[in-house]
Amino acid sequence: MNLRRDVFQALADPSRRAILLLVATQSMTAGAIATHFDTARPTISKHLQILTECSLLRQEQIGREVHYTIQAKKMKEVADFIEPFRQIWEDRFNKLETLMKDYKNK
Repeated sequence: MNLRRDVFQALADPSRRAILLLVATQSMTAGAIATHFDTARPTISKHLQILTECSLLRQEQIGREVHYTIQAKKMKEVADFIEPFRQIWEDRFNKLETLMKDYKNK
């Protein structure tokens, strides 16, 4: 059974975000990724499965090993979705900073 995973639910987990940071610059095997965590390998495998199902990671069979690489296109889609919200909050923080400076000067 192939469940559809929500990309933002996948990104909500700190371990999965850490995995994405690890493979951002180079492909890695599950074993190499697991060495960076203090959790069981099956837990890391589950995280990798979720990230792959969300198309945030891609699996590539190289010999007997499976290498994981980041899917830059999918990450860009996520970033493009978040950008307007980031801009809204940045504008609000800038207004708050201006108000605080005005208040401090009075």
